[in-house]
Amino acid sequence: MASATAVGTKPLIRVEGLEKHFPAGSHWFRRSDSFVHAVDGISFELARGESFGLVGESGCGKTTTGRLLVRLAEPTGGHVLFDDGEGAATDITTLRGEELKAFRRKAQMIFQDPYESLNPRRTIFDTVAEPLKVQNACPPLERMERVSRMLEMVGLTPPATYLFRYPHELSGGQRQRVAIARALVIEPIFVVADEPTSMLDVSIRTGVMNLMESLAERLGISYLYITHDLAVARYMCSRIAVMYLGKIMEMGDTEAVLQNPQHPYTQALLSA
Repeated sequence: MASATAVGTKPLIRVEGLEKHFPAGSHWFRRSDSFVHAVDGISFELARGESFGLVGESGCGKTTTGRLLVRLAEPTGGHVLFDDGEGAATDITTLRGEELKAFRRKAQMIFQDPYESLNPRRTIFDTVAEPLKVQNACPPLERMERVSRMLEMVGLTPPATYLFRYPHELSGGQRQRVAIARALVIEPIFVVADEPTSMLDVSIRTGVMNLMESLAERLGISYLYITHDLAVARYMCSRIAVMYLGKIMEMGDTEAVLQNPQHPYTQALLSA
């Protein structure tokens, strides 16, 4: 079931006309004047405490959107207004330097492939502690305690048995729990989760989804949940937006969209 966390009336994230264009077909001897519109003028809001889903097939622009919302990619145009309740909303597309670093303490991303996103030469402790170090979030002597507590929260217990192991020594599900711990250890309020269960065995996907829901309720996290799987969207998200070729085709309450799809593309996804 999608999270029943109460949704605030004031949005945490407001996306306005967001665009990301990439040059198409450029070669070393010829510069292309055409562009791929990976994200093409989309707008939506994400409320506090909400799990909002971006749904669509590969190449629709959903992952690029997620990267734009945590400033891992630079937009071509549009605005992303972030309101953490500590003042006026901030357009994160304008942030630089220390302001951008401060934003990234509040916004993190969980990537699709846990093995690719974890450095194979770093221990689990070093991996999870890295955001604490980069953000100077706690004194060095406290990092072990913070990391151990986070590993316990994601179900890697007892933590001492995982701290000094390496990613290749863990299962896929355990690696993804490490990736979740790394994203949450600095206590963000907004997390982009990019297909976080698609690389996992079917037998352990539900456990990871339940973990993410419980952590959202416990820590007050809002998710942008990216998925191609409508069943996962139904399980995780209170609202969804359906993307196709960089545009939002349809948006609304998850059950309303899936029970009575209005756009032909949504209907095609459901019948696939």
